[in-house]
Amino acid sequence: MYQDKEDERMTQETDVVVVGMGAGGERVAGRLAESGLDVVGVEGELVCGERPYWACVPSKMMLRAARLLAEARRVPGMAGQVRTSADYGPVATRVRAEAADDWNDQVAADRFTARGGRLARGHGRLAGPGRVDVDGEVFAARRGVVVATGSRPWIPPVTGLDRVPYWTHRDAVSIKEPPGSLIVLGGGVVGLELAQAFAPFGTAVTIVETQRRLLSAEEPEAGELIARVLRAEGLTVRTDTRAAAVRHRPDGFFVRLDTGEEITAEQLLVAAGRRANLEGLGLETVGLDPRARALEVDEQLLAAHALWAVGDVTGRGASTHMAMYQADIVVRAVLGAPGPDADYRALPRVTFTDPEVGAVGLTEAQAREKGLRVRTGGAELSSSARGRIHGQAGEGLVKLVEDADRGVLVGATAMGPAGSEVLYGLAMAVQAEVPVERLRHMIYAYPTFHRAVRDALAALC
Repeated sequence: MYQDKEDERMTQETDVVVVGMGAGGERVAGRLAESGLDVVGVEGELVCGERPYWACVPSKMMLRAARLLAEARRVPGMAGQVRTSADYGPVATRVRAEAADDWNDQVAADRFTARGGRLARGHGRLAGPGRVDVDGEVFAARRGVVVATGSRPWIPPVTGLDRVPYWTHRDAVSIKEPPGSLIVLGGGVVGLELAQAFAPFGTAVTIVETQRRLLSAEEPEAGELIARVLRAEGLTVRTDTRAAAVRHRPDGFFVRLDTGEEITAEQLLVAAGRRANLEGLGLETVGLDPRARALEVDEQLLAAHALWAVGDVTGRGASTHMAMYQADIVVRAVLGAPGPDADYRALPRVTFTDPEVGAVGLTEAQAREKGLRVRTGGAELSSSARGRIHGQAGEGLVKLVEDADRGVLVGATAMGPAGSEVLYGLAMAVQAEVPVERLRHMIYAYPTFHRAVRDALAALC
């Protein structure tokens, strides 16, 4: 009887509990609270998640500063103006400060409570259907629970890696000065963006990628082009190469490759991908597999009865725009409002290197794997008027993937100085299934980067 009274005292009823207040979780919690529901948001770190503190925002600030230096060096007579990383590094790369993090976290928390929500600080764990335990305090949700716990860096099983002080992206965007040299394990989005952010400040960068090309999830042409650009900028790119062992001494990191060669650097950045944050979440209490790589959800993001999931944990891509898109679907589902199911046909992806790599929908290989009769067309930006105007900085390409039987685009890549912006029109064409013949007869402004889409359409075969 005493235990029952204690459980009653410690359990609080609410309408919805959102576990994880990153981009997706904050959006769900805030909009449901605005609708008049009693909402508890659970967060063990900073409200808003990775995006403003360690990911999208600080990394793009670093890239912006780096590209300004790179552009300046292309001007005759400017190449020698920035001689060492010490000249500009401390100013240009100090993009984060813990005091600012705390302030932004409090602002975000206050904004949520002003919308009617309640914030519970701590580690949230499922404790049965509709119940969440936050460090001993239990919340019982009348309408349901939303899991939005995000993802974390995946650390590959390299001998000795668990015994050395390597960096993840969080460390890389928190430094005060760039290192003299850096080894990056991983040639995906995070690895390439940070590698190119450090190099202009005098850091000697070596990228080690296990796949045969960089950005292995994208079109081969994109990976080959970005590798060529990076090498031209002085970065060392090693593809089809694995790190076999790592050791650390006061004078730096020593990485032995599967080729037998050993490379050294002042710092080591591990950017080998991400994994969903599901460990210790209590999935077994709601009948789900605690060893799952991601939460399987239906078209309304439902993972189990009255349990929804948004963002990285669904395995649909680790991006803010995905989390926000799924959040809107979950808000409607919880409120019982009508709306379309999740549709990932035109999922956009961007790597903010220089040139940017924007992609949407299926790659050529993915389309063929689905059994589609495929036609592709491509155009080099360097052959366009805008590309020639930009000269060396105008490298890029447009590649289109057409379902020949239906005459519509199912995928596209826009790579160039404005690849992420050119992507918008291509994403619209894929999403709306605009006939290729209609796209051919559009008027494309001159001279623009997106005019290369016209040339790629003409090359479809």
